[in-house]
Amino acid sequence: MESRHHNLKTRQRRERHGYPDSLSLRVHRALSWLDRAEQEADPDSRFIFLWIAFNAAYATGIDDRVHLNEQATFNAFLEKLCDLDGEKRLDELVWEAYPNAIRVLLDNPYVFSCFWDHQKGVLTEAQWKRSFDGAKKAANAALARQNTPAVLSIVFSRIYTLRNQIIHGGATWNGRVNRDQIRDCVAILADLVPVVIEIMMDNPRTLWGAASYPVV
Repeated sequence: MESRHHNLKTRQRRERHGYPDSLSLRVHRALSWLDRAEQEADPDSRFIFLWIAFNAAYATGIDDRVHLNEQATFNAFLEKLCDLDGEKRLDELVWEAYPNAIRVLLDNPYVFSCFWDHQKGVLTEAQWKRSFDGAKKAANAALARQNTPAVLSIVFSRIYTLRNQIIHGGATWNGRVNRDQIRDCVAILADLVPVVIEIMMDNPRTLWGAASYPVV
């Protein structure tokens, strides 16, 4: 069975001469990390490579020190993709491919940033639980309305929390306590990242913005 990377890379080689430079660089980089992720059996490593692939697709020279700016950036990117997705591939993933994985992820407090604010003493137990309940209600409302951009925004806020834990050394490799969230996030990203790249390739004339760290 051919990999998603192989199929997308074959198409990219065929079409790349017609891409603007910024899109060409984004797609090239994202595909390189998707390729590495698909070769990886270790779930923690696979998660990291898939996140980098997604990051390569959306990044626009944001200030990584302010994570809310980064979340705002990829939320706007996801909404743009949904608007451009004439074949409704993102809808299909959200509503048909893995609704259970999304619901399980949204019920997991360990990928909810306010839970960790409570652990650090920033929020009381009542405050983080109230925030968690409110976030779940918002997610369930978005799911009920089949509002794909809103659902993806909420899902990626949880994936981003896991990303921070791992990238900043806040988790143990192959740690027993985070297997559920790693499994669910890898399942979601492994299907979603190729679709993200494909939608970008479908829309080369869209203004995607300058890629981070241009080749010099």
